[in-house]
Amino acid sequence: MTAAAAIPVTVLTGFLGAGKTTLLARLLARPELAGAAVLINEVGEIALDHHLVREVRGDVVVLGSGCVCCTVSGDLVRALADLADAVARGELPAFDRVLLETTGVADPAGVLATLVTHPAVAGRFRPAAVVTAVDAVLGSATLDRQREAVKQAALADRLVLTKCDAAAPEVIDALAARLRTINPAAPQVRAIGGDVATDVLLAPASGSEAGDDELPGWLAA
Repeated sequence: MTAAAAIPVTVLTGFLGAGKTTLLARLLARPELAGAAVLINEVGEIALDHHLVREVRGDVVVLGSGCVCCTVSGDLVRALADLADAVARGELPAFDRVLLETTGVADPAGVLATLVTHPAVAGRFRPAAVVTAVDAVLGSATLDRQREAVKQAALADRLVLTKCDAAAPEVIDALAARLRTINPAAPQVRAIGGDVATDVLLAPASGSEAGDDELPGWLAA
């Protein structure tokens, strides 16, 4: 499969408590998710009852929008390969993009490297973008204490400042300025109540459709 034909994967990351689940819960209600597969840490963390069409098995459900929702269960390669195989067997509707929620302490570079290098998925999927959620209230303190949070911000193609309705404007501005020093190239979006435009989470990053001879800088380094 060529790089252009491989299914794009957007990685949604962010430290523990950053609001990734809230962002996903809002997103799953939208019709734009038709044709997408969403891989989350734990299906039970998001209320899906009013979206659910059918349960394929305990860790895979199909939503009313046509979106396939699956639990990663710690094994990304197996989750992606199982989804692709289930589509090939006619058990699931085909999907043309993937949104992957990482754990709060995950290093997104490792996730991206897996997508590019693991033989079970490298030809079928490709990295599209990294979107990092940052808690507007506690983000600065988290960056002070947690190296993983700094990595997540540094690798982001887009940064979503969450919980902006609970933070003072000067706190948000200070966090935004700090994030610009960590990752000056990443656009920042301020979210209230987990509400952001769908494209913020699903749009590919610039240059994400590069071929195998143009690997991203984080992997070539």
